[in-house]
Amino acid sequence: MRKFGAILCGLMFAAVSGGLAPSQAQTGGGETSFRALYKELVETNTTLSAGDCTVAAQRMAARLKAAGYADSELTVFTVPDHPKEGGLVAVLPGKDPKAKALLLLAHVDVVEAKREDWTRDPFTLVEENGFFYARGSSDDKAMAAIFTDSMIRLRAEPRMKRTVKLALTCGEETTGVFNGAEYLSQNRRELIDAGFALNEGGGGRLDPAGKPLALAMQTAEKTAENYTLEARNPGGHSSMPRPDNAIYELSGALAKIQAYRFPIHLNPTTKAFFSEQGKISPPSLGQAMTAIAQDPENKLAQTVLSRDPLLNSTLRTTCVATLLEGGHAENALPQRARANINCRIVPGETIEGTRDKLAEVIGDAAISVTAKPQRGPIGKAAPLDPAVFEPARKLAAEMYPGLPIIPIMSTGATDSIYLSAAGIPSYGVPGVLYEYDGGGIHGLNEHIRVSSVMKGREYLYRLIKLYAAA
Repeated sequence: MRKFGAILCGLMFAAVSGGLAPSQAQTGGGETSFRALYKELVETNTTLSAGDCTVAAQRMAARLKAAGYADSELTVFTVPDHPKEGGLVAVLPGKDPKAKALLLLAHVDVVEAKREDWTRDPFTLVEENGFFYARGSSDDKAMAAIFTDSMIRLRAEPRMKRTVKLALTCGEETTGVFNGAEYLSQNRRELIDAGFALNEGGGGRLDPAGKPLALAMQTAEKTAENYTLEARNPGGHSSMPRPDNAIYELSGALAKIQAYRFPIHLNPTTKAFFSEQGKISPPSLGQAMTAIAQDPENKLAQTVLSRDPLLNSTLRTTCVATLLEGGHAENALPQRARANINCRIVPGETIEGTRDKLAEVIGDAAISVTAKPQRGPIGKAAPLDPAVFEPARKLAAEMYPGLPIIPIMSTGATDSIYLSAAGIPSYGVPGVLYEYDGGGIHGLNEHIRVSSVMKGREYLYRLIKLYAAA
């Protein structure tokens, strides 16, 4: 979940009254079997170093087969070079062959975790004081388990209009490895072809006391791209300094990038985010959010919002220095100096255009600016489609009274970029509420509230049924 630390954090500004109505805290049938499925998935190690996503996929396929799925409806896929990084596609046929399918996407790989660093065994699901603890208990095996469980529950329901598909994939957490979502979109498109997809990236937020703040529907995300800045020089003996020094020249280029702000670039998602978030945020921020949604050129609103790193990143493309190296000896003038610039590019802008802007800002032909191989395609924003939003809002009004659903753009990244590039709009769905501080996602002692998982399970199951019947 490279998107974490993204725009969901903006929900901390919300101050919504109300909460979860106890009478509506439904968990649905089969909670015992869901807990067993969730435990099995979490306790299947799927780290890149020592885990096996293919085993996790096979175990989920076995559960689906036991629920009545035919072998022809289950595809466990691998490629020869990555036998442990496979995934699963399951298909529940609908009644109407002309109705486009609904795709459920979740990744089963997790970030590395060392037992010696954790309070508990990271690969044993522990329930303690109202929380589930384990690596992947939140990111993203909670959603993967909920989606798999939903497919099992749907199998026992009357046949619905739409076909529903489930794709459990590997490779989301590590750049540069085999990525199942990318593989399916490029090589097995027929398996996942759908009208739209549901994925991680949305959810919701709790305040530090555990009170719900808001729900989120992710419809866009930035593209992550890295650029190498490099200065070269003949060098020489350090006892005879020369004015053209590679380190100094690189430092000057970095200072110019530090001082530069890309232009404001809002899209339908971010305009809707600022408009809706402005209604529930403290006046000092809310007024600026409302103003920027109405007029992106409002200079005062730009100034106010740009002070916050997260909101600033929502307003524009951002680039920042993240790695630095230079010189080859203590007593020699540097022959080379390099820096890595990590950019998060808003939808509608390009990798090439961003590179050209960096070169223009630097304004020094002696500094080369080179784009590194990109992680994936440029993300395309999903439309703010009422057919997607309205069922989610109506169900939220019943199960999460008083909580708005706010469209968001992730400043990080998910596997939705591969689906959107293949022409499948992808939505990070609301439903599972995450901790105010992130709950240790990608860090130590990852955890999520038991109530968040169970309530999210019921919300997502019912939402999938609404979509599948439409």
